[in-house]
Amino acid sequence: MNIFEKWLNESQVVEKDNLVQIIAPEKTDFFVNPENGQIKNNAPFLYTDISGDFVFRAKVRHDFIAKYDGAALFIMDNDQCWAKLVYEYTDFNTYAVVSVVTNGVSDDANGQNLTDKSVWLQIGRKGNAFSMHYSTDGLHYQMVRVFNLQVLDTLKVGIVSQSPTGKGLVSDFSDIQIEEVTMKDIRLGK
Repeated sequence: MNIFEKWLNESQVVEKDNLVQIIAPEKTDFFVNPENGQIKNNAPFLYTDISGDFVFRAKVRHDFIAKYDGAALFIMDNDQCWAKLVYEYTDFNTYAVVSVVTNGVSDDANGQNLTDKSVWLQIGRKGNAFSMHYSTDGLHYQMVRVFNLQVLDTLKVGIVSQSPTGKGLVSDFSDIQIEEVTMKDIRLGK
């Protein structure tokens, strides 16, 4: 079931049963390069507006074709203030859970390398504190990072498909859930 109703950089979407597929055109990404300030903000982002605290999770999958191809959970205040948790084909030829937090410029942190083409991702908000987690079974989540962003009460919350160096990508998103709750333990994501 698709709970998202708005687009930034609209693209093709296919919905069937519990699956949402987003097609990323070639050379699409969200990233503000910390080395040179070059801005990329052209990846398709399907979202809804959420006010206050939440926990957002989904199972993501793609075929890892080109460097930096990825399926991401994405939160955005504005084009200079956003964060994504992405399952990405890295420049080290690994499948990795990668986190990017952008506050003027992006940071870029490769996390856990995995072998399967799918993983569950989760982003939670508690005020201006955020947590990112991943899971290989959809039940037990491991922390990727905790961070703070000074953002408005209402954020764009949704899913992104990206293909920064490639010729395009189809990203699968399933088991999508957004709970408007306040986490008791941000490090556990619950």
